[in-house]
Amino acid sequence: MNKIILFYTEEMTNLVVVTVATKETDGFRRFLRSAKHFNYTVLGRGEKWRGGNYMSAPGGGQKVRLLKTALEEIKNEDEVILFIDSYDVVFASGPKELLKKFQQSRHKVVFSSETLIWPDRHLEDKHPHVREGNRFLGSGGFIGYVPKVREMVSGWTGEDGDSDQLFFTKIYIDPEKRKSINITLDSKCRLFQNLHGALDEVVLKFEDSRVRARNVLYDTLPVIVHGNGPTKLQMNYLGNYIPNTWTFETGCTVCHEDLRPLTTLKSEYPLVVIGIFIQQPTPFVTVFFERLLKLQYPKNRLKLFIYNQEVHHERQVSAFLQDHGSLYQDVKLIGPEEEMDGPASRNLGFDMCRKDKDCDYFFSVDIEVVLKNENTLKILVEQNLPVVAPMITRPGRLWSNFWGALSADGYYARSEDYVDIVQGHREGVWNVPYVSNVYLVKASLLRSELTEYELFNSNILDPDMAYCHNIRSKEIFMYVTNMHSFGRILSTENYQTNHLHNDLWQIFENPLDWEERYIHENYTHIMKDKLIETPCPDVYWFPVFSEVACNHLVEEMENYGKWSGGGNMDKRIQGGYENVPTIDIHMNQVNYDKEWRKFLLEYIAPITEKMFPGYYTTCSTPLNFVVRYKPDEQPLLVPHHDASTFTINIALNSKGVDYQGGGCRFLRYNCSVKAPRKGWALMHPGRLTHYHEGLPTTAGVRYIAVSFVDP
Repeated sequence: MNKIILFYTEEMTNLVVVTVATKETDGFRRFLRSAKHFNYTVLGRGEKWRGGNYMSAPGGGQKVRLLKTALEEIKNEDEVILFIDSYDVVFASGPKELLKKFQQSRHKVVFSSETLIWPDRHLEDKHPHVREGNRFLGSGGFIGYVPKVREMVSGWTGEDGDSDQLFFTKIYIDPEKRKSINITLDSKCRLFQNLHGALDEVVLKFEDSRVRARNVLYDTLPVIVHGNGPTKLQMNYLGNYIPNTWTFETGCTVCHEDLRPLTTLKSEYPLVVIGIFIQQPTPFVTVFFERLLKLQYPKNRLKLFIYNQEVHHERQVSAFLQDHGSLYQDVKLIGPEEEMDGPASRNLGFDMCRKDKDCDYFFSVDIEVVLKNENTLKILVEQNLPVVAPMITRPGRLWSNFWGALSADGYYARSEDYVDIVQGHREGVWNVPYVSNVYLVKASLLRSELTEYELFNSNILDPDMAYCHNIRSKEIFMYVTNMHSFGRILSTENYQTNHLHNDLWQIFENPLDWEERYIHENYTHIMKDKLIETPCPDVYWFPVFSEVACNHLVEEMENYGKWSGGGNMDKRIQGGYENVPTIDIHMNQVNYDKEWRKFLLEYIAPITEKMFPGYYTTCSTPLNFVVRYKPDEQPLLVPHHDASTFTINIALNSKGVDYQGGGCRFLRYNCSVKAPRKGWALMHPGRLTHYHEGLPTTAGVRYIAVSFVDP
């Protein structure tokens, strides 16, 4: 049951601040934090709310009745009373400035002002004109001497559901009452800033480690900021900074408050249901599950809910569950055969946690999320927030998994601080209107505020937008944190599923993920750690491919299966004749020529330019192929020159494990490389100086990837 809480805040002996709240919402906690920041002391009492829905329609009369009751308890006639809303209000300064500005008004009661009239537009002509500033009364905040405020509310006889705004407006537009009580409006927003109708007038002012709201139209610094009407989201944006929540000098000042440290727990870790959602063909699914295994969280405190809509990914999901499913407390799998749509799967996942009395959190993760930070789940749980997302981005772009603002029709809009947050120039925990792809939700919310089952359903909105809309409508704050580096999100555009190892083709769409999967872990240390070896004159040997890359290339070629016959006549090459034929498959036969040239440009060309100073390659029209050597097929290659400026020869499997013999001998130097390392490249000039031969493979099967660069 919702409770009404009436708060008295006393400061400097002659100021009483009264506010009314139906329940302790996230907005109310923000209000209290701002009050505490300026040393306001808070007391309160509760009563059931009967004031109607004053968020969207006239109502709130109960506030007037409660104020009337509270005034009976105030005996000091010299006291000043401040009456304000709380859910969507923050203090921007302290009581000393508030009282000073009130006294400078030279009136006994000062109401906040608005540019728009509400709730009765027919009363517009009865409002007195002002020389400069807003003309209409706002009941969300007023300040006055106790006797005059008592006189003002003494005539209240309305119902709890009646409009407090209309009640105070009628007093203000009555000339006799206005004069008798000595009421005026804070027309230039020196004390109160109502945001409705004034969004273009209000900006953040950063100065001397302080953050204020500044009204640029009147050049004033209001003491109280109120996100009235449909401006709640803008209030949330301002509340990310005011009062001194984040400054350029200090960064985030509240990000370490109210945390839930897991290291100090005397009992077990909170139980988390991890919801994994696979809704389209996605690259690097195997890597996703590898990272899931590495999450630093006790697996006996994790349950898995896996929704897989893609037949293409059944193999990866099954392999993960077969090998590791028993590590988790419980696993529920919804496969393609159940024909469940996306919104239904997410509703079901939430409900699994909602109905599980042991579930403390639901951690929703889309399959395209790349969580690089193994402590992500711990960090989010310790934030102790209702809904919190780790910020993830798309490399090289301003895309992220949150929106800083919404457009008028509820879609994406860019907030003023969005770019700084995404690029890490401002670090903190940010109240935002939309999160997606990966986020943590408290189970207690699912059992209280979010009991509606179909949170992801909408006739007009996408499932993630529908979910966030439902969160906002319950006045629940959503947060995104960029206090740590968490990871990124994959691009699923142009992902083809017609190969055995489709991830090999992702060098353009997801270059970072491709590199992490397929480039040797020591590649980036080649120059710094002097890893390039010179086994023969002008022959350079260095690591370039990972074990997985080698395996995938071999398996891809064998899966394709159309190996050349090893004869001189070869229709695949210009002229149709090969002097020194091999049994091979060209990269263009498996539609990999474009990707392979990109690999050469990114990972081979830089080494070439270091080892052969003054030579710059564009890797133009290279001949690229995978060669297979077998004792009973083609065991060796006769001495020859390559038709290239330089040649790359990458070993794709291991001597002594996969084959015996093999290697390369350079005849001019009588120098051989007899134990090629898997994933390492040999780079050497192709013409004139490096006449060479392929040494016999005596057992097993040997594979190499070859490029004749700049023929």
